[in-house]
Amino acid sequence: MSIGLLIFVFVLAIFLGVELITKVPSQLHTPLMSGTNAISGITIVGALTAAGTGADTVASIVGTIALILATINVVGGYLVTHRMLAMFKRKDGEQK
Repeated sequence: MSIGLLIFVFVLAIFLGVELITKVPSQLHTPLMSGTNAISGITIVGALTAAGTGADTVASIVGTIALILATINVVGGYLVTHRMLAMFKRKDGEQK
């Protein structure tokens, strides 16, 4: 694949992602965040594979960076999801 095609697909994915994210209502944020965390978990497995092959130094460095960034993404996503779910819990002493 040529570099021009790869850049085109990357830019197209950015525009599509921005359009989709801006159209999501706030009620769907938590379920979508959970799905995104699952996808990021798959990214962690891929990053571990890339970092652990040891075939190339550059691949190991890029894999390690990807592993760190994907881990930050997963932990941050779970923290945001936990915080949003806590907003919907009833306080002690509240009635229906």
